[in-house]
Amino acid sequence: MNRIRIGVLSTAKIGRTKVIPAMQRAAGCEVAAIASRNAQSARKAAEELNIPKAFESYEALLADPDIDAVYIPLPNHLHVHWSLAAMDAGKHVLCEKPIGLDTGEAQTLLDAAEAHPELKVMEAFMYRHHPQWIRAQELALSGAIGRMTTIQSFFSYFNADPGNIRNMADIGGGGLMDIGCYNISLSRFLFGSEPDRVAGFADVDPEFGTDRVFSGMMDFGGRVSAFTCSTQLADYQRVNIFGTDGRIEILIPFNAPPDEPCSILLQKGAAGGIETITFDVCDQYALQAELFARAILDDTDVPTPLTDALDNMHVLETLRRSADLGEWVAC
Repeated sequence: MNRIRIGVLSTAKIGRTKVIPAMQRAAGCEVAAIASRNAQSARKAAEELNIPKAFESYEALLADPDIDAVYIPLPNHLHVHWSLAAMDAGKHVLCEKPIGLDTGEAQTLLDAAEAHPELKVMEAFMYRHHPQWIRAQELALSGAIGRMTTIQSFFSYFNADPGNIRNMADIGGGGLMDIGCYNISLSRFLFGSEPDRVAGFADVDPEFGTDRVFSGMMDFGGRVSAFTCSTQLADYQRVNIFGTDGRIEILIPFNAPPDEPCSILLQKGAAGGIETITFDVCDQYALQAELFARAILDDTDVPTPLTDALDNMHVLETLRRSADLGEWVAC
């Protein structure tokens, strides 16, 4: 076998517009089926995206012996349930972030995955696979900016639609769950460790009950990462990595475009000039799919394992607890 046949559970927008087209271009992947609770939606998506099979239930797709793996872009509260169902059906799993609603769910999934070592289960943090992030991490760890000391990141968009799942508190909505998980992930990725303590600050929407603005600080043994994420501010994203002798700025850190080059800025010295480092056009979703498929084909570890997903969820949960208590909380 030289290609992994992937079935998609849900016709969610992120799948239809970003991930599925990327998977169809990715080496080692074939998008063979898509499922929806609505038969018409499944058939429409299959027709528009040129997918051979359409199923009117997730169970039917999982029962198909011709499907090797599934991609799950369902709402947050369904991630663990359908990941477990997929593993029970003998399918590999690529699941959107965050992996679950809390550490208990993440641990349940990790335990199940460890009981099925023949299956690959991966959280879909696509940004880590983009060359700009690989290069930024290399520069930060190599001493190009001195000793890395502080990270500042911002990620926001505006969505006040009460019918949107991101504004539904009971199914895992809110800024911290939807996009703050990136701010946490990148901090752990760059520092290569877990924070000792965190402080969270939430502005809760009185109608939705979700955090519409969430700011956090993570203390990595004296090195600090500070961030703000929001579902009700102007569209913006940026990451700055500061060291004792310079900084790295990632201009489009999360939604890197698949059809135009990306650049990061490197400043060496307190008053040094700024070097622009530009990367060739690439699709981070396609890179993610290729790495996932290669791990299955070669029987190697996936690049973003469930242990990392559990650790990220633990920090997220601790930040949320800190915001509720109004004080620093140890991790």
